Amino acid sequence: MSVSGFLRRLFKPFMRPRADSGMREHVVQCMGPHGLHRMAYTEWGDPDNPKVLLCVHGFTRNARDFDMLAEALSGEYRVVCPDVVGRGRSDWLRVKFDYTFPLYVSDMVTLIARLGVPHVDWVGTSMGGLIGVLLAGQPHAPVRRLVLNDVGPLITAESLRRIGQYVGKSPGFPTLEDAESYVRQIGASFGALTDEQWQHLTRHSVRHTSNGYIFNYDPSLGDLFRMIPIVLDVQAWDAYDRIAHPVLAIRGAESDLLRRDTWLKMAERGPKAKLAEFPGIGHAPMLMSEDQIAVIRDFLLDSGKEADNEPQQPS
Repeated sequence: MSVSGFLRRLFKPFMRPRADSGMREHVVQCMGPHGLHRMAYTEWGDPDNPKVLLCVHGFTRNARDFDMLAEALSGEYRVVCPDVVGRGRSDWLRVKFDYTFPLYVSDMVTLIARLGVPHVDWVGTSMGGLIGVLLAGQPHAPVRRLVLNDVGPLITAESLRRIGQYVGKSPGFPTLEDAESYVRQIGASFGALTDEQWQHLTRHSVRHTSNGYIFNYDPSLGDLFRMIPIVLDVQAWDAYDRIAHPVLAIRGAESDLLRRDTWLKMAERGPKAKLAEFPGIGHAPMLMSEDQIAVIRDFLLDSGKEADNEPQQPS
């Protein structure tokens, strides 16, 4: 631990929180194959804290999924949650075929450069986890610890086809209550969330228009699924095996995207991930409940202990 980090921890009980330590909204400009685009992100905690946690959401989700996790960890981290391009407050791309993982990885490198830190810890749900794998597997990668939430180096064609069935096809909603009903339906695999949590997810999943509410992601994302038949699994084992830093692999016990055999294999090869599984949840745990947050907190902050590769069953 650095001297500044030691002093921060020593005097933390006596320090007043900074006035700007709550959530803040920013934008960073990124470069793609067909020009510039803006990527929005939220930031929590002390903006001068050199410990940065990057939280990256799933395919049709957005940065505000991590509000509860970010608030819980903002005392230890500067928590940064981007809206991947095409989602949330970020720009929609003019050329839709530019929505690719190489662009997403490049955008995250730009964001990390903007933050001005040499390395980050990473929490990635589904797509956000796969972006993390592809970045962490690079030489000189800035990712120090990686939490993969219900995603692994193998994604089945079956689960991708399921996602393609609803992405970009949702109707408009006359009221916010109608939108919430739909979010509850397509998000049934998230598990038993509270009414407040469902309302939070809905409020930040839609945008208001003159005709009601629509989802706040580019509907063209769904076209990319449907233009090319999905017949093969997606594999990223090569990148995973190159990761040289600690990994926590979280799985919803009923998940169809992260198969149990893939999850167990993640503890046997490459970085030999620590495993945690949450019963009664499919794809994907939303990281809003105290038990889910506690598992992530313990992994990120308890860096001195050797990883235990036996699956956990949080109480």
